Amino acid sequence: MALIKHVVCAMSGGVDSSVAALLLKRRGYNVTGVFMRNWDSLDEKGVCTTEKDCEDAYRVCQSLDVPFHQVSYVKEYWHEVFSNLLKEYERGRTPNPDILCNKHIKFNHFHKYAIDTLGADAMATGHYARTSQEDDEVFEQAHTAPPTTLFRDRFEIRNPVKLYKGADLLKDQTFFLSQIPQQALRQTMFPLAGLTKEFVKKMAAEAGFHHVLKKKESMGICFIGERNFENFILEYLDPKPGNFVSIEDGTVMGTHKGWFTLTLGQRARIGGQRDAWFVVDKDIVTGDVFVAPTTNHPALFRDTVRTERFHWVTEDPPPELARTQMMDCHFRFIHQMPLVACTVTLNMDGSVWILLSQPVRALTPGQFAVLYKGDECLGSGKITQLGPSEFTLQKGRERMVAAFQRKEQSTPEPDS
Repeated sequence: MALIKHVVCAMSGGVDSSVAALLLKRRGYNVTGVFMRNWDSLDEKGVCTTEKDCEDAYRVCQSLDVPFHQVSYVKEYWHEVFSNLLKEYERGRTPNPDILCNKHIKFNHFHKYAIDTLGADAMATGHYARTSQEDDEVFEQAHTAPPTTLFRDRFEIRNPVKLYKGADLLKDQTFFLSQIPQQALRQTMFPLAGLTKEFVKKMAAEAGFHHVLKKKESMGICFIGERNFENFILEYLDPKPGNFVSIEDGTVMGTHKGWFTLTLGQRARIGGQRDAWFVVDKDIVTGDVFVAPTTNHPALFRDTVRTERFHWVTEDPPPELARTQMMDCHFRFIHQMPLVACTVTLNMDGSVWILLSQPVRALTPGQFAVLYKGDECLGSGKITQLGPSEFTLQKGRERMVAAFQRKEQSTPEPDS
């Protein structure tokens, strides 16, 4: 008789991970539930939500009759995710903690804990995503040490595991998984891959998990929860007051407490202004935050971004891109935003330029450019540079036309 496979399921105390554990148990696996602590302080109401989440996860494991463990990554989260977050804000960027948390904590430290410490054959999470592997293939992954040479043997035959969108396209979470390492993906199961959120809730109700069904979905910073962002960030960064400046004529409109409390595209709260103004750019040297009237101002729209070295889920760029340095695919930089057709150009240093088929609002440095080809999530790269805005291009065109007209007027008519 085949040995029963041991799967460690990451338990958050929410409905998705609870149903993931339930499905694994029903499929006959030997399941262990593990709750991760990544943040220790109280929320704004003085409540430590971690305690409640941990208790909820424990109750689910009790009802499923599976072992329950807790593991703390508070220190790792602080050093590898949160301090990085603060540095990015100080640079004028807007980071994505959820993507970084999956990369550094869940699919690195937690993955190693599940496989190496608990001796599991695989780990599982409640993400809505799927891979190119069948469940059986997950258990065939022998841990291979990364090559000691800089490049892999070109004759080595590799079948990398691909990451695909989950069946519930509204809940699809491949965006948040776009930076995870191939080795972890090879040993990960997504039990909710083929399910919709509605069906998952129905299963939770039938299993009697009413305590997790009542909970609101977490929407705030990964593991930190919902907070007033400005107040929260000012607990960690000293205020750096500066001016709100109109992008149109350079008028000072008001003051702010620090460029890091604001992100591109958001409404700027400027006292004494009847109409809404929106953040379109920042200058971290002068502390000026540039604003524009109207939510769809041309200064908010761009069609080109550059990323840092791109992380391909399969480790190598798609063959088409490696061969020709160019490829057509789809782009998003916000979870659930509609995908936009784009052309990607691969640079020598592994970074990419992405040219979008149409200008997109509030493209933001620090966020991740996530690429898709059909249902496959190819990977992501942090946005480090933006192309010119529609407003800048418009101004440039106007200057060229004006210069041309001046030249025309100053050129004397030839004598007839």
